[in-house]
Amino acid sequence: MATSDKAQSDKEHLSALGYEGSYHRSMSVWSALALGFTYLSPLVAIYALFGLGLATAGPSAIWWIVIVGAGQMLVALVMGEVVSQFPIAGGIYPWMRRLAGKRSAWLTAWIYAWAMLVTITSVAEFGAPFLATVFGIGELTPEVNLALSIGLLLLALLLNMGGTKLLGRIARIGLAAELVGVVGMGLYLLVFHRHNDFSVFFSVFQGGITDWGPIFLGAALVGLFMFYGFEACGDVAEEVTDAAREVPKAMYLTILVGGVSALASFSGYVLAAPDLEALAADPAPIPTVLTAAIGEGGMRVFLIVAVMAFISCVLSLQAAASRLLHSFARDKMLPASAWLGKISERSKVPTNALLVASIVPMILCIVIYGDPTTLLPITDFAVAGIYVAFQAVVLAALWNRFRGWKPAGPWNLGGAGLIINIGALAYGIFALYQLVVPDALAQGGIAIVLGSGALYLFIARPDRRSNAPFSDAIAVANKMRASK
Repeated sequence: MATSDKAQSDKEHLSALGYEGSYHRSMSVWSALALGFTYLSPLVAIYALFGLGLATAGPSAIWWIVIVGAGQMLVALVMGEVVSQFPIAGGIYPWMRRLAGKRSAWLTAWIYAWAMLVTITSVAEFGAPFLATVFGIGELTPEVNLALSIGLLLLALLLNMGGTKLLGRIARIGLAAELVGVVGMGLYLLVFHRHNDFSVFFSVFQGGITDWGPIFLGAALVGLFMFYGFEACGDVAEEVTDAAREVPKAMYLTILVGGVSALASFSGYVLAAPDLEALAADPAPIPTVLTAAIGEGGMRVFLIVAVMAFISCVLSLQAAASRLLHSFARDKMLPASAWLGKISERSKVPTNALLVASIVPMILCIVIYGDPTTLLPITDFAVAGIYVAFQAVVLAALWNRFRGWKPAGPWNLGGAGLIINIGALAYGIFALYQLVVPDALAQGGIAIVLGSGALYLFIARPDRRSNAPFSDAIAVANKMRASK
């Protein structure tokens, strides 16, 4: 199909769903993949949780990358069918609106929006020490950490204000940096600095322990923290050419490429470690391995690559969050919806929503500066909140299938859809159990955000102000099939 024909098809599809396109469709499947991949960011995840996994379950923690990657692929397959029928900006909010109604969409998107804003904050906070090292700052005081975190947020905001084309270009640069930092470095360590045998991945360090199961389960966060971000490809659906076909493809590639990259990185660090048990007790295990393998100069080059990955990760997170807020606002479902729902005539991006996606994390950074102990609970909530939103979509899709919904987008799973949907829900229940049940901080965060959202919903009743389509997944599917 020619580009002009694809553009016309995108326009007609969106119009049939009740929206007129106001974004600029300049993103290809590769730009969407880059956006999702840099949001998922295996480099950030491995750097943040490699030490935890090694200290908890030893090298066997690597299997959580495989387990969670497979489970999240089931979730992505379900979401791919939904976005193919509803290629609307904002991702989880419009999907839930069309599958489950306005109120369910409000609560799900409220949790998801706050989880994304908190994730932006966490990534900026985790990126500050890298920036400090690259800039040669000797002591990372709380004041310096705050300044660098806010600086990272401001830089990403300025790049996002440049428009969709610049976003796609920077995301592709971030993708290259990630691949060099995780795949390239992992393979280099594997080939040139290997000290351990592959059998080490079936071992733990807790000598004398016969009940291996609880130890292994304790390292689940290694995978669970990593495999989200693929849904960001759907957040920018109205900016992708031939979105109904290309966005699902970008989502699946994000998980596949991200999983392979993470495996290469994790295995490279483990196999290159001269003393694994000592490394498990090291507060900074990755710098220790890298310094031993490539020296101080090589370590500094790696840190520059890591900073590029953090910048692109914050950029992608801000972009995805702003599209969610804009989608929410243009349906009149948020306070100040008219302001949040504006699209810049020049850049064709939701500049006001971008401001919110930057200013709220800045405020949270100031809160963390005042009380550093708040970083852990808000990070716990971010991961748990995103998984809650994922499973809301999976459950809503399954409920519609039982009511007769047969996804009618150009990308669908056919007869396998029901089985995959059930598998995605079963996996999601397991993941949520691992994230929420043992973690009082995550429980408290979800309770606060869900409670405040429900209170606003039932007092302000934003659902009554919104006339956009809802609960029409079956009707739209039937109409699409009849028109073919």
